[in-house]
Amino acid sequence: MSKSLERVRRALIAGGLSPNIIEMAEGTRTAADAAIACGCSIDQIAKSIIFRGEHSGTALLFITAGGNQVDTAKASALADEALGKADAALIRAQTGFAIGGVAPLGHLTPIRAWVDPRLSTFAVVYAAGGTPRHVFAIAPADMIRLSGAVSADFTG
Repeated sequence: MSKSLERVRRALIAGGLSPNIIEMAEGTRTAADAAIACGCSIDQIAKSIIFRGEHSGTALLFITAGGNQVDTAKASALADEALGKADAALIRAQTGFAIGGVAPLGHLTPIRAWVDPRLSTFAVVYAAGGTPRHVFAIAPADMIRLSGAVSADFTG
């Protein structure tokens, strides 16, 4: 088991949950791919979108429903700083995950996070499990609790 996947599993257990991690033979690099593989709607896929805070230089996490896009003006207002593209090195250093497998929880270091309210309309959502080939099922309330994300409107 990869270190990233194991970190997600441990975070779920520490949060009082029984991990339901699913390996996808074809990978789940896009929300559409993940939705097909999980047999769910695209909006049940919790995408972890990472930006770099232009002032702070830190990674900032926006967890959005698979069919939604982050509106950078709204996201910048929430973060109280301009947002830029986070490169693979920053993402790996702060979260411990590679692009395509960033989970909403189990990061190496604490991260400021916001969550799309659309995800809370479902009983279960699916998020990246630390690798591009793994997802896990979770109740949105548990994902929000374990990620520390704040529910906010940042999509457009």
